[in-house]
Amino acid sequence: MNAAESKPEDLPGRYGRTIADLKRLLQAIDALSVVAGGWAVWHHGYAGRVTEDVDIVVSQDSIKDLQRHATTFGFDFLPPPEGRWPKLFHRETRIDVDLLPEGGIPGTASNPAPVAIRSPQNYGASQRSLPYISMAGLVELKLGAGRAKDIADLIEIIKMHPDRIQELKEHVTEIHASYGPKFVQLVQQAHEET
Repeated sequence: MNAAESKPEDLPGRYGRTIADLKRLLQAIDALSVVAGGWAVWHHGYAGRVTEDVDIVVSQDSIKDLQRHATTFGFDFLPPPEGRWPKLFHRETRIDVDLLPEGGIPGTASNPAPVAIRSPQNYGASQRSLPYISMAGLVELKLGAGRAKDIADLIEIIKMHPDRIQELKEHVTEIHASYGPKFVQLVQQAHEET
């Protein structure tokens, strides 16, 4: 499968089944969403990226509907522990779906992002579909999260897309002034590794 041309529902095996049920659930409640996280990194060119879960960006107001209707579509809604975000658990495949809510702050307690997660529409969501997050949106969220694996993902994305560096730098600089210099450092690191 060519990752760049694939859709989330084309993922292999149990991941594709999870996405298919998730897409039906999102359509039933008329919620916009995009697939982010490790599968989006894979989609945008880092074939070595593997993950055990699915991450989706959702609007804050759709979380109650997801909770109310999850069981009908084969999911359990897992209320979040203090300071964490909710999850869905797909009973058939045993895959967690991490909900990245609009308005949530990526990062860690000691290093929170300077900006919140924006609406799924800002990341490429559209009615009646469940697309991958745009590359610019993925870079934005990964910079905000700032964990070691997020930084490693960004370096690999930069290596795979040298033709998009300027566009991505301009995007993240518009999101927050601190993101531009961080991105430039990652570009330098990526060049040193190639």
